[in-house]
Amino acid sequence: MIPSVIGIDQGTTATKAFRLAASGQFEHLCSFEHRQIYPHPGWVEHDPRELLANIERCLESAGGAVGAGLANQGETVIAWNADTGEPIYNAIVWQDNRTQACIERLKAEGTEQLTIERAGLPLDPYFSASKLRWILDQVPEAAALARHHKLRLGTSDAFFLDRLWGEYATDVVTASRTSLMNLSTGEWDSDLCKLFGVPMELLPPIRLTIGQFGNRIPLVAGIVDQQAALFGHGCLDPGQTKITFGTGAFALALTGAQRLGAPQRGILPTLAWRLGTQTTYAIDGGVYNASSALDWTKRLGLFEDYDDISDFDGPSALERGLVFVPALSGLACPYWDRSAAGMWLGMGLETERRDLVRTVIEGVALRSAQAVAAMNKCLPLAGTISIDGGMSRNRYFGKFLASALGRTITVPSAPDLTGLGICRLALIGAGLADARSLPELPAPERTIVPDMPLDHALLARFDDAVSRVRGWRGI
Repeated sequence: MIPSVIGIDQGTTATKAFRLAASGQFEHLCSFEHRQIYPHPGWVEHDPRELLANIERCLESAGGAVGAGLANQGETVIAWNADTGEPIYNAIVWQDNRTQACIERLKAEGTEQLTIERAGLPLDPYFSASKLRWILDQVPEAAALARHHKLRLGTSDAFFLDRLWGEYATDVVTASRTSLMNLSTGEWDSDLCKLFGVPMELLPPIRLTIGQFGNRIPLVAGIVDQQAALFGHGCLDPGQTKITFGTGAFALALTGAQRLGAPQRGILPTLAWRLGTQTTYAIDGGVYNASSALDWTKRLGLFEDYDDISDFDGPSALERGLVFVPALSGLACPYWDRSAAGMWLGMGLETERRDLVRTVIEGVALRSAQAVAAMNKCLPLAGTISIDGGMSRNRYFGKFLASALGRTITVPSAPDLTGLGICRLALIGAGLADARSLPELPAPERTIVPDMPLDHALLARFDDAVSRVRGWRGI
């Protein structure tokens, strides 16, 4: 029997399980959606018990797998009782912006340079540190447990490892997304912890990307979902780039052993993975709203079925002066501005529902092109970019994105690159392969060559639209 591993992708909207055999056979096993909880405008939560139960259901499908890998949401945080294992509050999701006032106060105090220098990250509610502080300040049980050294606090993966594998730990890539880890040392930074008021002793130990925990089905790999997708795309050399179009759009490009990036210009240096003694870095350009913007449009009743919006006739909406800026959760790379708001511009009496949907598709592509352009200033990117996620299946989106980027795009044939990536890392962790001897990736499903790059004047029109929505929520 050919040995295999299971990979679990615990994502923003669902938890999925996949199997990868050492021979290269890859299959989807199961998927379980979970509730999205919105207690107040801008707040986003998940039920930790529901997430945990869904991971357990995924593990039940593992069969004879020799090891498991776990990809997590990244910046999402959970706090729980060390004795009982029970969470004391809902998971606060990476999209949540309840700590914006705290972030603005820290910026006003001139502390952002410290987070940029040590963590490689700007001050933003997106990252975990201010969320952890909020729990300590606002959840009464947190302070009581902390006084008795019974509080466990961390990113969601630490909760899952503690409950399912008996190991209170996080991996170095996930830790790098908190704003509390020193990117150079790979350890918690005392000055950053003091800045955010998060006691270092409450945080889990930091482990490598590859390890082995527990006996049930040994956990042999753990990483953030976006880095898992980067590995799943087969990006192993500097300049190779992927964009995942899920809830948000996340572009990562490998920089190799060299740490690059310029957070003051909106491009974030980050860890790609740490395998043994070898650390691989990347640069990160995120867009907060991608599929979430399209799903929102569907909820408004502007279209009924996703198959209905894969093809459009005639000039693009942008060429006709109609623009949508998908800043429904603010602007990430390269602006990092949560005060921005989503907005349509250029509508007239002739504007129809399909026109509005088309602008949303184009807006996600154009915001992604802004992020890639900023990344390219830090590191010359490879000429071809690989994309995945739900929107990558939309024919019009792929064609328009290629034109907006002015680059060739490939769409992998594998159904889920995050799942494939965590499985490939698990193969390494289980001792069935190394990074350069993994099963060959299948040929791309599609290659999209731009008919013609978008005119600079059209790109400038979108840039102008983005400038108009900045600060809107602050008025």
